[in-house]
Amino acid sequence: MKTSIALLIGVSVVLAQPVVAAMKDCEELKTEIAAKLDAKGVKDCTLTVVPAAEIKADAKVVGSCEGGSKRIVYTKG
Repeated sequence: MKTSIALLIGVSVVLAQPVVAAMKDCEELKTEIAAKLDAKGVKDCTLTVVPAAEIKADAKVVGSCEGGSKRIVYTKG
């Protein structure tokens, strides 16, 4: 019984994580992505927060924030 309860709690925590991540603030996520790009040696790029409805077909989306209402777009140069 205790094992079942522990398993249920563990599964609930794992399933809840994507919901929390989806509500991340755009500037916070943009900063995290920029740090990862810097760590990989990526230079001369721009990250822009764009409303999801305004994303162009050729855009390179590297993140989603504010519950999916906005996207972070990567532009080289």
